[in-house]
Amino acid sequence: MTNPVPVPLADPRKPAILIVDDAPDNLGTLRSMMLRQGYQTFVATSGDRALDIAQRVKPDLILLDVVMPGIDGLETCRRLKAHPATTRIPVIFMSARGETEDIVAGFDTGAADYIPKPLRLEEVCARVRAQLRLRSGSDTQSEQTDRLRMIVNSMDQGLLIVESCGRVQYANPACDRYLGYAPEELVGQSLKDLLDCKEPGCCAGLDAMTYGTREVEIRHRDGNLRAMDLTMTPMHAADGLFVVLLHDITHHKQSEDALQRAAMLDPLTKIANRRHFDAFLDKEWHRAIRTAQPLSLVVLDVDHFKLYNDTLGHAAGDVCLQKVAQTLQDHAARPTDLAARYGGEEFVLLFAETPAENAARVAEMIRAAVAALEIPNPGSTTSTWLTVSVGVATIVPTQLDAIDNLFVCADRAMYAAKAGGRNRVESTIVGAAWDVVHDAAVLTAP
Repeated sequence: MTNPVPVPLADPRKPAILIVDDAPDNLGTLRSMMLRQGYQTFVATSGDRALDIAQRVKPDLILLDVVMPGIDGLETCRRLKAHPATTRIPVIFMSARGETEDIVAGFDTGAADYIPKPLRLEEVCARVRAQLRLRSGSDTQSEQTDRLRMIVNSMDQGLLIVESCGRVQYANPACDRYLGYAPEELVGQSLKDLLDCKEPGCCAGLDAMTYGTREVEIRHRDGNLRAMDLTMTPMHAADGLFVVLLHDITHHKQSEDALQRAAMLDPLTKIANRRHFDAFLDKEWHRAIRTAQPLSLVVLDVDHFKLYNDTLGHAAGDVCLQKVAQTLQDHAARPTDLAARYGGEEFVLLFAETPAENAARVAEMIRAAVAALEIPNPGSTTSTWLTVSVGVATIVPTQLDAIDNLFVCADRAMYAAKAGGRNRVESTIVGAAWDVVHDAAVLTAP
């Protein structure tokens, strides 16, 4: 068996031309002309040899004779166009057959051009140059398309192309990671159905979302909502289509929420801090004005806490405050209740929609629960155990009242409890313009 003649590789810096003709004179003439034009030139005298060279060299253009023994030019062209490695190589037919049906047959097989024989060399050179320019432009466009496809497919952001009605036309692979759907599964779905639209008009139409970036919640395939930055931009070259970019900010939102929660907590006791309590009180105060419902404030102070610290040390004092805080937290069970450390050994609790009798009852339960902790307090002159003094103020606020005065009344009640012997609760009902209209019965420790 004869080994095939080795074929050198094409120089990528020069256009490569493959000339296929079974007539040596034609082959020699064309080869010399192509070399003078500065092209790399490869030759074949049969269709089989042309197919072999084309697949290995991948020339920029093929000049192909139609009439050849064995596999003729038409069949050779069909096979070239059927193979992925050679399908995009332009083919120029050369033939003495100039009938219309012969020319049509050539173009039907995928030929780019048709030159009649006898060949006019200047015409051949012009047609070769024209096809190489077209090939270069086509290759550049194809390379740009491939490069763009690679960029889109490797993007970390989810990318969708949607119609103005919200129907998804295209989704890149990152959407699988973002939304749990394979790209082909998203095609045909509505973007509006994926969005969790809480804002009025969010899903009424996509025009409102055309420009800029907005934060949305979008439903994952598993049913959970994910926080996303959604950027929607019109495709100016394609009327009615939009590019949608999705950036998952779930972890960012979780971190942000964690920081916000941390900013609202007292670092020692892990209950609400003063800043959080003040904001909560302001909200509930205005709600109580609108609903004409009673609002009760409890102010609580740990008895003889300085002596406790001096006797047992600040580390023990910190543990003591943590236990008291947890007891208060256990009695703030409703969404409208809030327990907070207000400063040092002073704590506060707010009970919305709670009349004076109920607030006094809960305050007494808290006082008793702290005593039941049986935390030894050797320096106390009130009890062998740690105790608290509690003041309660209740009001149905109006626009005439000032929120700061609620603290004044509750604080006075707490100091009255201390003056009465500590380890006790004293409560006050406050009327309009902050005149005390009734003093509830003082609840004293048994």
